[in-house]
Amino acid sequence: MAEDKKQRSVRRPPSARLTRRALVLVAAGAVLAAIATFVVAGFQGADGGGTDAGNSISTTGAVAGEAFGTSTAGDCLTWTELDASDLTKVDCEQTHLFEVVADIDLSVFPGTEWGPGSRFPSVLRFTELREEQCTPDAMDYLNGRFDPSGKFSVGLINPGEAGWAAGERTLRCGLQFSSTTGNLLPIKGKVADQDQSRAWEAGVCIGINNGVPADPVECTKPHAFEVVSVVDLSSQFPEGLPSIEDQDRYLEQTCTETVNQYLGDPDGLRNKTLTLFWDNLNFGSWLAGSRKVNCSVGKQVEGGGFASITGSAKGDILIDGQPPVPPPPVPEGRSLPAPLPGAVPLPGS
Repeated sequence: MAEDKKQRSVRRPPSARLTRRALVLVAAGAVLAAIATFVVAGFQGADGGGTDAGNSISTTGAVAGEAFGTSTAGDCLTWTELDASDLTKVDCEQTHLFEVVADIDLSVFPGTEWGPGSRFPSVLRFTELREEQCTPDAMDYLNGRFDPSGKFSVGLINPGEAGWAAGERTLRCGLQFSSTTGNLLPIKGKVADQDQSRAWEAGVCIGINNGVPADPVECTKPHAFEVVSVVDLSSQFPEGLPSIEDQDRYLEQTCTETVNQYLGDPDGLRNKTLTLFWDNLNFGSWLAGSRKVNCSVGKQVEGGGFASITGSAKGDILIDGQPPVPPPPVPEGRSLPAPLPGAVPLPGS
């Protein structure tokens, strides 16, 4: 019985558990950065259990400007300064960073915490407000179709210390697209009109920081993994959400086929000593309309995390600065083992 369980844990792909674990570590670092910079804080669920540095607290550096003071649900905002002091309102079809879902007037809240002369709240307090006030508003704004594991996260913009000192007590809750390290990425179009799947386009490389995934980078730069394809699960499972086991069975075959096409060589993955892995969709994502997942290739290191890869997997690569050494050829007449399109499951999986 124990032996059977062990074999199943080896054969069964981890469905990017390693990636999710990495995102948890990245998220922890983002919190520390948030406390130091007063720009980013908080988390968004990555798979219903994990986290990623997805939510942010942005602060305007000036007393409430026109864009901040007049924006309401459905407006889209953008800025270039770290403190959002140049915040402007733009058409949502243009590139922007924030789609407003609600404005919260703290001056009508009971108690003295928000009254005249009150101290400017800490990042952690604003994070609590975002969870208490903004997350429910985002769900209402999207009529319940918000993917908590998707590419969009809930954010909050406050008036900054100057605005607070001048008596401004209104916050803006909104939706944004955050990288794993908390940096905001551009959005085009309303969130309600988009697929919220956290899937990158084929050919995108995700950077690496101390062995964990970071922000998208050029594949010529060090990265954790490279996306080889996007798979729409609705084509195979039109009836509804498939179980994780059914997703894995389908994606093992599909991702193996797509990576062989992507690399142009059925032995390419093996010869480059890379690992194939993929994501899964959970019930919350499926309910929100997300249907897409990524097939990706990277290099797991012993103890967890990723090795640093330089160069696209389509060509010559370096792994931790060294060219990969292909394993010995399989002796003629000996069958290849079943593919292992994923890293070893985490302990306790």
